[in-house]
Amino acid sequence: MKIKILLCNCKGLCPSFKNTDMNTLPFQVESELDVDYTIVHPQLCGQGGNELVADIMRECAPDPEAYVVGSACAPEAQFKLFKKVMRKTEFPESRFVPLDIRGTNNDGILARLKEAVEALIRKKESKKLASAAPAA
Repeated sequence: MKIKILLCNCKGLCPSFKNTDMNTLPFQVESELDVDYTIVHPQLCGQGGNELVADIMRECAPDPEAYVVGSACAPEAQFKLFKKVMRKTEFPESRFVPLDIRGTNNDGILARLKEAVEALIRKKESKKLASAAPAA
């Protein structure tokens, strides 16, 4: 399984990130979670951010084991903001995991990411078990 974490801090101006240190968070994530990499962008929903998301999704689209975790604002907003990017890159919505990381500190964000990553791993393991089970 390949998991890419995209962190957004809303240009560093959003008060909901006042207790977050985006300079140290990527290292914390990569040290504690089994992910390919973690990147920070100041505005994933902006033009440069959309291009970055498109590049990553385009690279991951052919690999059914690749997931992109968008760590930013409300999950509904992320789906709406990146729907066009997913369509353009043919990246399946089922492998995009939007996660709300607002209103907490690094430890809180790390806990939310850990929960999301562990859910992906459990999902993969349950699929593996289901496919290995003998037919009734």
